[in-house]
Amino acid sequence: MFEFLTQPWPWYVAGPVIGLTVPLLLIMGGKSFGISENLRHVCASCNVGNVSFFNYDWKKNGAWNLTFLLGVIVGGLLGGVLFANPEPIQLAESTVNDLRELGITDFSGFVPAEIFSWEVLGTGTGFVILVIGGFLVGFGARYAGGCTSGHAISGLSDLQLASLIAVIGFFIGGLLMTHFIYPLIL
Repeated sequence: MFEFLTQPWPWYVAGPVIGLTVPLLLIMGGKSFGISENLRHVCASCNVGNVSFFNYDWKKNGAWNLTFLLGVIVGGLLGGVLFANPEPIQLAESTVNDLRELGITDFSGFVPAEIFSWEVLGTGTGFVILVIGGFLVGFGARYAGGCTSGHAISGLSDLQLASLIAVIGFFIGGLLMTHFIYPLIL
């Protein structure tokens, strides 16, 4: 019955759906799209000590942001568990060959188990990729004034120069990671 939900949507459907979220958010009163601000509200609501970054009136916009974050979590669970695609993700043969050259051979799950698993977390490579990489992503989102989704979807649609610079930086960082840093780590 819901078989269409277990398959990846084509770009020509998913792209416009994402693109239409920005006008919808603007109609709803100038709301913005992004995750890092939502996580800031979570920390502020938990009263995380005496950190000035988290000492503000989070209730002013917090309800909207926390509802958005809850929707992301519920949507992820629905898509990843209830409507999970039982078939392996179809990767381009060139991508598979490039990953095999780096020692990644298990393509049965959503992400390669050789990089993203609890067993790998205890290794030096796993620690570098997951813990240090996660820290750098969090630090980068704070330093850039927002995350990739916020800058790329909301910031670019608002024609913000800072978002354009941030998105260019994200792409450069991704290319550097893919072509130079990953091969050194793996």
